[in-house]
Amino acid sequence: MDISVYRPGELTAADRAAWTALQSKAHLHGSPELANPFLSPEFTLAVGSCRRGVRIAVVREDGDAAAFFPFQRTTLGVGRAIGLGLSDCQGLVHRPGFVWDARELMRACGLAVWEFDHLAQGQAPFEAHATGTFPSPVMDLEDGYEAYLARLRVRSPKFVRSTLAKERRLGRAAGEVRYVHDERDPAALRTLMAWKSAQYRRTGRMDRFAHPWISRLVRRLFHTRSESFAGNLSVLYADGKPIAAHFGLRSERVLTDWFPAYDPAYGRFSPGLLLHLHMAEEAAADGVAYLDLGRGQKQYKDSLKTREIAVSEGWVSRRHPVAFGHRARRAPVRALRNTVVARPELFEPADRLLKRMGKIRSRGQLSDTTTKM
Repeated sequence: MDISVYRPGELTAADRAAWTALQSKAHLHGSPELANPFLSPEFTLAVGSCRRGVRIAVVREDGDAAAFFPFQRTTLGVGRAIGLGLSDCQGLVHRPGFVWDARELMRACGLAVWEFDHLAQGQAPFEAHATGTFPSPVMDLEDGYEAYLARLRVRSPKFVRSTLAKERRLGRAAGEVRYVHDERDPAALRTLMAWKSAQYRRTGRMDRFAHPWISRLVRRLFHTRSESFAGNLSVLYADGKPIAAHFGLRSERVLTDWFPAYDPAYGRFSPGLLLHLHMAEEAAADGVAYLDLGRGQKQYKDSLKTREIAVSEGWVSRRHPVAFGHRARRAPVRALRNTVVARPELFEPADRLLKRMGKIRSRGQLSDTTTKM
């Protein structure tokens, strides 16, 4: 393979256009997962503006770009999928029929190991190194919103009736309900990030927006727009006030479910579910084939999904001491997490404990604030 490795700023406009063209045509060649916006050049370049070690390997055949492999690496050669821990789709974007050797690619990239946790389907050379494969729920919009809603009604008629009725009750209780699919007001994004931070703390999870680089990344993506990619902020308003919002990424064919949140004061109306139904309707009208809800067990995902795709996690390793050390540190943590998540008798008590810890921390922060006043 003819492989060249570039820093983000070194990628030429021609290579970026070739990368986008491969994604645009992916669904025509039976590889719709490659059209995911997390695999786009815009996402990689945005991460590169916020994090060190971002690189892009370009594989050429007869002088033409045949594949693009974005990754992050340390000086010791530990590699990670681009945006690992944030991205919901990872892998190599390639032309139809392209075949590669995973370890040869690692050597060319200077990597002892490459870690992934949301590997796209169809990446056979990487899938051979997967340690687990997991379902990722999808709202299928290929045939339009009404077809999606019809399939949902067949599977969960009571859920559809009760959710749509909540929007009518919301209108009566709170005033006019209005949905904006592509909100451009930065204040709405700040509101969403504040809601999401509060949700993370309330449920005992790590607050991603407490990390400045993640906040910078989201703000940058919010302002990134092209015909084939955009950061998409959707907001549900009641009487002119935002009550639910979502920020995700959009390509020509895929909308990702990334950062959804809502005002808990309106929780009885299920504003998050209402928001997702509006998102699906508008996305389908724009030609989006599916809304990717992302790997993970959540009740709202089970309620909204109409099918599932698969993502994998694992490591591609060369015979190298750095690779052995990295796997020795990471494998036990990942195995424990997957065991807890997969078994309700373990997950439910752990989830309750995290929420109790979140409440204790919140009360402690409130006490500290009161003392300082």
